[in-house]
Amino acid sequence: MIDHRRLGRELDLFVSDPLAGAGLPLWLPAGAAARHAVEEYVRELERRAGYRHVVTPPLGRRELFELSGHLGYFADDMFPPMRLSADDEFVLRPALCPHHALVYRARGRSYRDLPLRVAELGGMYRSERSGVLGGLSRVRAISLNDSHNFCALEQVGEEVRDILRLIREAHAALGVRPAGFRLSLRGPGEKYVGDDAQWARAEDLLRAALDGVEYTEAPGEAAFYGPKIDIQIVDAAGRESTLSTVQLDFDKPERFDLSYTDSGGARRRPVMVHRSLVGSMERLFAYLIEVHEGAFPAWYAPVQLMVLPIDDGPAEAADALAAEALAAGLRVEVERAGSLGARIRDAARRRVPYVGVVGPREAAAGEVSLRLRGGRVLDPMPVADALAVIRGVVGSRSHVLLP
Repeated sequence: MIDHRRLGRELDLFVSDPLAGAGLPLWLPAGAAARHAVEEYVRELERRAGYRHVVTPPLGRRELFELSGHLGYFADDMFPPMRLSADDEFVLRPALCPHHALVYRARGRSYRDLPLRVAELGGMYRSERSGVLGGLSRVRAISLNDSHNFCALEQVGEEVRDILRLIREAHAALGVRPAGFRLSLRGPGEKYVGDDAQWARAEDLLRAALDGVEYTEAPGEAAFYGPKIDIQIVDAAGRESTLSTVQLDFDKPERFDLSYTDSGGARRRPVMVHRSLVGSMERLFAYLIEVHEGAFPAWYAPVQLMVLPIDDGPAEAADALAAEALAAGLRVEVERAGSLGARIRDAARRRVPYVGVVGPREAAAGEVSLRLRGGRVLDPMPVADALAVIRGVVGSRSHVLLP
């Protein structure tokens, strides 16, 4: 069975060490390179869609999480407060929304500011039991692709539809294959905040945004502050989990006394839309490693081009090729140790998309022989042409290795 934990070890993507602690994986250079490429893509996708990126700390005073409701409704999933003095306690945050509420209220807001889309790829922490931790799919330190979109009530429907379009675009680029959409609703019990009218209004808005989309309803799966649309994935073992999500929240704007001035000068309450395009980097890569079997699309492969000089003679030409590839923005390595066959096999083991073989003939002609992941070998071509092929595939975020 395909297992991201085994592939993670074999491809040197991440490692877990008991000295660091369970649920706290260490991203190795190859895994970090792939992750950074995805992070850069998501930030740019958000920027072009009108999101404003912020940086906020991964902990806050106890009072912040009392105000947000997390300590009252979510304390079992949080780490214990850290006491610095009798009246100064800090908490590792289980979510980014309290800090983003503070960003919103940092100054007065007008209807002209809305929708205000506050985005961050930030850290948060959950005190998961050791028995449920595993690889990247269930961790204690979470790097979440998150945003909180503050909008007027009449803007909510279009905002949610825009978010769903953006989720589809990100999933297509990454190779995510959603297993289905779920509308997560309240269930029995008293773990929810807000009144019935707020919940009914929020559920109606999400149903309207899902018009034309096939989905299932899941009573009892809502967040404590509101209903949500969850985009589900299934891993190689058949386990279902949530990757992307859109949540409506009428509660936190009231708790934090958030407001904006409408066109008539009246003070109004915004709606907070929680959303994540691709979820946490940890759960996302647990899925991507398995769905691609470690052979990532070229645009976020850890090494995009491995250059192999046949012997010492073409070494200078190989180094020049690597320098040009690096200057062109590609992730490139030159491998000299071992026989050519062994180096080609090692590149295949590492799932490198492109291998550039440089022998005396290629060096003299200013050419390179490209070998594609999967074994196909192209005729020797000028270095500039070979780099143009790779850059074209990477730039278009194609899932095939030739334009």
